[in-house]
Amino acid sequence: MKYFVLLLFSCGIFTAHAGIKTSSTSLQCEYLINPIGIDVMHPRLLWKLPSEEKGIMQIAYQLMVDTDSVRLVKGMANMWNSGKINSASMMITYNGKPLQSFTKYFWKVIYWDNKGKRNVLPIANFETAMMQLSDWKGLWISDGKSMNERSAPYFRKQLNVSKEVLCARAYVAVGGLYELYVNGSKIGDRLLDPMFTRYDKRILYTTYDITQQMKTGANVFGVLLGNGWYNHQSVAVWNFHKAHWRNRPRFCMNVRVTYTDGTVDTFVSDETWKTSLGPVILNNIYTAEHYDARLEMPGWNTVRFNDASWNNAIAKTAPSQKNIVSQQLHPVKVVAKYKPAKLDKKSDTCYVYTFPRNMSGVTALRVKGSAGTVLRLKHGENLNDQGYVDMSNIDIHYRPNDDKDPFQTDVVILSGNEVNFIPKFNYKGFQYVEVRSSAPVQLTMDNLVACEVHSDVPVAGTISSSNDILNKIWKATNNSYLSNLFGYPTDCPQREKNGWTGDGHTAIETGLYNFDGITVYEKWMLDHKDEQRADGVLPAIIPTGGWGYDWANGLDWTSSVAVIPWQIYQFYGDSRILSIMYDNIRRYVDHVDSISPSGLTSWGLGDWVPVKTVSNIELTSSLYFYTDADILSKAATLFGKQQDAVKYRTLANKIKDAVNNKFLNKENGIYCRGSQTELSAALYFDIVPTELKKKVARNLYDSVVANNYHLDIGLLGSKYLLNALSDNGYADAAYRIATQMNYPSWGYWMINGATTLQENWPIGNESKTDAALISRNHIMFGEISAWFYKGLAGIKIDESQPGFKHILLKPNFVQELDRFQAIHNSPYGNIESKWSTVNDKIVYTAVIPANTTASLYIPNSKNGIDYTVKSGENITQLIEGEYTIIHLLPGTHKFTLNRK
Repeated sequence: MKYFVLLLFSCGIFTAHAGIKTSSTSLQCEYLINPIGIDVMHPRLLWKLPSEEKGIMQIAYQLMVDTDSVRLVKGMANMWNSGKINSASMMITYNGKPLQSFTKYFWKVIYWDNKGKRNVLPIANFETAMMQLSDWKGLWISDGKSMNERSAPYFRKQLNVSKEVLCARAYVAVGGLYELYVNGSKIGDRLLDPMFTRYDKRILYTTYDITQQMKTGANVFGVLLGNGWYNHQSVAVWNFHKAHWRNRPRFCMNVRVTYTDGTVDTFVSDETWKTSLGPVILNNIYTAEHYDARLEMPGWNTVRFNDASWNNAIAKTAPSQKNIVSQQLHPVKVVAKYKPAKLDKKSDTCYVYTFPRNMSGVTALRVKGSAGTVLRLKHGENLNDQGYVDMSNIDIHYRPNDDKDPFQTDVVILSGNEVNFIPKFNYKGFQYVEVRSSAPVQLTMDNLVACEVHSDVPVAGTISSSNDILNKIWKATNNSYLSNLFGYPTDCPQREKNGWTGDGHTAIETGLYNFDGITVYEKWMLDHKDEQRADGVLPAIIPTGGWGYDWANGLDWTSSVAVIPWQIYQFYGDSRILSIMYDNIRRYVDHVDSISPSGLTSWGLGDWVPVKTVSNIELTSSLYFYTDADILSKAATLFGKQQDAVKYRTLANKIKDAVNNKFLNKENGIYCRGSQTELSAALYFDIVPTELKKKVARNLYDSVVANNYHLDIGLLGSKYLLNALSDNGYADAAYRIATQMNYPSWGYWMINGATTLQENWPIGNESKTDAALISRNHIMFGEISAWFYKGLAGIKIDESQPGFKHILLKPNFVQELDRFQAIHNSPYGNIESKWSTVNDKIVYTAVIPANTTASLYIPNSKNGIDYTVKSGENITQLIEGEYTIIHLLPGTHKFTLNRK
């Protein structure tokens, strides 16, 4: 029996829900709104259509750029006028007159829609900085101390401004970390700048608007330098202390002041700057920060301060002689503050604070006590049986030379006056803080605040459902993702802070469905370029001080070099980073090909930390070899490199055939021994012969049922399993796995109080694994968040029209879930896929942004639901195999589906 589907079509584009902080009318340059400090000659300019009319499409655009916004309003453009271009594109690379350094450019977009209307978007702007290396003036300076000196150097310079300031900019390049002050005020709210790079290959600089801080007369600039990764003084297993570029922090700064009369002065760093040590007596990005309030220098960065006892700065060489580039990415910031949820006073000298959840960041302390009293703030993820902070799970990789720099423990020495301390050059992973003092102090709930810190990437997605465990998993996954984003993706915010390549590429879709992270990933791909050896080999952690080229850097990890640029292209429709990385991908694939003549390789770690079943490493590594070659062939086609396209397509087919010939039992549809990882990997990478796909999928489903709908996978399998099931007709089984609440499962973590993802499935006495040693904040099992968008909401990318120009909607109405909604803010606007069960009917709503189309795939008969689709306004449908495919134009579409 068939039931009719009621189709409703209503006008309007979905308005962003709380949490998606986007504007449908925003214009972006290099994926930032009105940025300053651009130094690329051909920046990307992007826009979205604000129209809420149904079916709206852009059919043409005109882009205009000028140094005068008034001329733009009048329809004139002295830098670039593209003229009317018949195109639906909403991302254009600047192609006008050469951009000049230190110039503000205004730009506007005119577009014509399919209703015959001409539309003008609001004017936006961008400002250039150092367009060539020769724009840098002055010297790189430091204080002349040894790189083993633990105290942080302070610098100051007084300069006189004799005229009225119209505009002032500070350009700061640093080996290490820094804070910038003008006339006593810290400039900006950015933290841990600049981001970590391989310092001998690439240094990042930042640009600040300091117009409001400048005044006529005397002005004082202050700079405080931190070690960061540039001068890694602590010893851990990854040997950053042995990095060949390690040195005492140093900086170069140019201050460009434009006066109201049109004249310009440039003030620079040089040997006339004064320097001294101060109260920051130790700072370590890996361990903590130590502060002696007795050494405070009130007003050190103001005009009234007497610096007669300070020394002159010393000229130094730049860490990178040839590559100093603008840091154009969303910065690290304090994004939230949390009061303690609990305070346990152990004694007059020991207090234990509990915060609402696990996070990355620092704590801000406000305290008063007798001079010389030493406070130690020990940060951790666990409490022991006596209620004290236990760091045994996170300090296991630390190799201290002495006890002067305890792990994740800030040390504060009081002065007798009130002290307000917050680390400047460190972050930690923690939920609990134990404060011990050398003499009694009085602390309350108000004395300590937790500051959550990470790259402040905009929210790009949100989900909600009727299942509380599912919602908690999604939130915990996002918490872990953000806790591990500091200008590059890391694995954990406490014991490692490393850019593990495997963790990075397995979590890429989770990152991009939930957050607008392209600026961070493009930066990280350039880190890959800097770290790749001439033979194509990459290290397992990026950036690195030299560790990781000899272990853990096989195909299943360092395929990040191909997977991430391809996913960026898929999510944004922007091929720039794929083009930049093309030769790096090719060198990597060629290297693997040279050592794997059969097409098979065992180079890799395999399915890291599986529950119990160990899967075949040669299978999983060879499948990553296949996908790298496949991506390379498709990229070659995209860039018109036909010879490469054929070469690497042939290689990909060779690898696929080798895998199937060796590992596939065609009679029973089993790969290797039929583990969940082995079967799901073959399906996920789409190497299963068409005629055997249903059999292999059924075998995977049967293995899940035999395991009582529990997972038996490690890191790699967590990427494949849920997707392989839901893409092949077993979404209900995938959902049951995803929302299990007993071991092993994500839900098991949630019901045991986790607010972030864990490093391993056991968290107690579930197995012989020493669960006490696992990190409580890891992203490596984070694919599940992306699966919510793909496997339940069914929001998928059409590879032939990337960037969600054409959207594939393949929702799965799983039996055990009453309501589900996902929203993703794509380059064109918000996509919504929402469904709920009402009176034994399914109500499904899809929202498609302007200038896109979508194909909705509804199974003809599945899970006890029958569908018959009536054609409606602007709707076409096609019956194809198991699906009714409905073509959707921009707007809101609503369906009511009768359940059998």
